[in-house]
Amino acid sequence: MRLRYLLFVLLLLSGGLRADVLESIIDRGTVRVGVSMFVPWTMKSESGQLYGFEVDVAKKIAEDIGVKPEFKVYEWEDILPALQKGEIDLIAAGMAITPARALKINFSRPYAESGVSMATNTKLTEHIKGLKELNRPGIVIAVVADTIGSDLARPLFGKAEVKAFRTREEAEKVLLNGEAQAYLGSMAEINFFALQHPDKVDVPMSKPLLAYSIAFGVRKGEQEWLNFLDAWVTARQTDKWLMSTNKYWFNTLDWSKKTSE
Repeated sequence: MRLRYLLFVLLLLSGGLRADVLESIIDRGTVRVGVSMFVPWTMKSESGQLYGFEVDVAKKIAEDIGVKPEFKVYEWEDILPALQKGEIDLIAAGMAITPARALKINFSRPYAESGVSMATNTKLTEHIKGLKELNRPGIVIAVVADTIGSDLARPLFGKAEVKAFRTREEAEKVLLNGEAQAYLGSMAEINFFALQHPDKVDVPMSKPLLAYSIAFGVRKGEQEWLNFLDAWVTARQTDKWLMSTNKYWFNTLDWSKKTSE
């Protein structure tokens, strides 16, 4: 019996066993949420306040637990390592479920759907009739590194030059400046980008190049935390909260006035 107890203590001290993060969140009084800047998932107003679909979702999760949300903003390529290192408790950043990511973290049930869409520089592509004409030397396709868009661009446009950038702003800038013919990003982001620059940006396709499911990301082994998030998604889908919140952020532009607040 004593030997069994000592083995348990050694495993606990070595990290083999640990209290689930949900207990730590409740004791701490805050849930640390990792986000990344993508329209309209997470954005920042002129006054520096974060807002967006993921911000509303994280605030609702925190409210339902009885704690406060603590947001930490990361470049996209840094957010998954931040979770693995324990800097955050949760990724809520429009992250698509992929097998490669599932080897590194655990995903909750999907709470949203999205897809990869394409924005084109209107002037540079006015004579291009289809996707095949973009897959040739001399064409530049802009993407954000380590996104579904970047994963899709290389096999789809293998003959073109695919340029990966750290941020959405950098990728959008090269398209606006005429340094790229196309940019691949999430549907909502691409649509808003085109609305902001109707004279320079076109969205040539009404359907996504690829559809995917969005889920929360947590560290491996945090089963109680994952169970809670799965239950939360089920409850907020049943009471239509997720549906109405999603509709506000993705089917309207009512939120766009917040950029100046």
